[in-house]
Amino acid sequence: MQKFDVLTGVAAPLPIINIDTDMIIPKQYLKTIKRTGLGKGLFSEMRYKQDGSENPDFVLNKDAYRKAEILVAGDNFGCGSSREHAPWALLDFGIRCVISTSFADIFYNNCFKNGVLPIVVSPEDLKKLMDDAERGANATLTVDLVSQTIKGPDGGSISFEMDAFKKHCMLNGLDDIGLTLEKASSITSFEQKTATSRPWA
Repeated sequence: MQKFDVLTGVAAPLPIINIDTDMIIPKQYLKTIKRTGLGKGLFSEMRYKQDGSENPDFVLNKDAYRKAEILVAGDNFGCGSSREHAPWALLDFGIRCVISTSFADIFYNNCFKNGVLPIVVSPEDLKKLMDDAERGANATLTVDLVSQTIKGPDGGSISFEMDAFKKHCMLNGLDDIGLTLEKASSITSFEQKTATSRPWA
């Protein structure tokens, strides 16, 4: 998984509460187990009209936000079913960070396992960041995981809390497999000793 340390990118405002995983990636896209190609389905029911054409009113279809890497969203982001396709779709589109006041637990944890950084901020700080994100082409934020700060386009900065273990995993690009591979030498040593001491096992 890709490491996350400092990200400077366009932030798209999505001031909608209770965005569930079906809104993030609708059920018809869940037939695949591949992590790529899902970006086209991200928020598809809001991004596209019934005839398949783009909805010009949806934020990610506006020129200033087509390459957004940060999403500033309303409360309770990622609620609903526990589909891992939701962070896959965000990442495949290019979203590497989602900022909200709260996240559904399963979605929150799935993000860390897939290289998407979910950040919890206060309602007051979210309002500031939402204002920054609504600046269109000037809506650039810098998310620094090392210092746990978010800097706005005017130089203002806010701090956020982060679990130390999750921070370690994101900074080093470690998903569950990566964490296991860190212990590869110990695992190999154990297997060799076991094979010698318990050849029948």
